[in-house]
Amino acid sequence: MAHAEPSYTLEQLVAEPRADFDSFTRDDAVRLGEIAVGIIRDWGVDLAVDVHIGDELAFRAQLGSTGQSNADIMGRKRLTVKHFGHSSLLARFKKDADPSVAAGLGDEYAFWGGSIPIFVGGELYGTLSSSGEADVVDHEVIAEALARFTATRA
Repeated sequence: MAHAEPSYTLEQLVAEPRADFDSFTRDDAVRLGEIAVGIIRDWGVDLAVDVHIGDELAFRAQLGSTGQSNADIMGRKRLTVKHFGHSSLLARFKKDADPSVAAGLGDEYAFWGGSIPIFVGGELYGTLSSSGEADVVDHEVIAEALARFTATRA
């Protein structure tokens, strides 16, 4: 079953809850990744997903027709998140509204949805990223995965 493509506004993205935890371990990264894989399968989308802690890969799954090119794109989205401290989709919306947002940033940055920061104690600690569908679908899947993961920690 094809998943309907969502739409977002800048205001919705700014208002999205921030994933900020007291701790986030490698086991948490795997659990989060497994939640994302479950959503990918349930929704019938074609995505790769990864979880990084700092610059280290803690989890990756490349489902369907995804491969190394998707891993490369996730890396570029992750750089965007690390630079701005918020989702790569929000970065795209801000860049669309004001192209100077990307001034001086090279091609290694991807202003496409599909990467969300993970904070620990208010500090940027890691990322959850996806690639393979339209960037709004990439974002929706990982935002849902983070929401479900957060609910399990409450």
